[in-house]
Amino acid sequence: MNANPILLQKKYSRVIGEFAKKTGITLDTALKLFYHSEVYRLVSEGVSDMHCMSDAWLADELQMEYSGKNSGMQETKGE
Repeated sequence: MNANPILLQKKYSRVIGEFAKKTGITLDTALKLFYHSEVYRLVSEGVSDMHCMSDAWLADELQMEYSGKNSGMQETKGE
């Protein structure tokens, strides 16, 4: 199921704000990370009705996505 595009934009802004708050990054950085994330791709494509999940849950998913990417990058650099 696809959500109304206007409602999705509002959802995105809330998730980005929550993600920035949880991680202590700027809104600008959070915005860039969000629009390049797997979470954004899944929500925008309507996969598994991810747009129905809470803003906090989606922000947590974003945080986990980037924590995994950063830890993998750190391991690669250390080798």
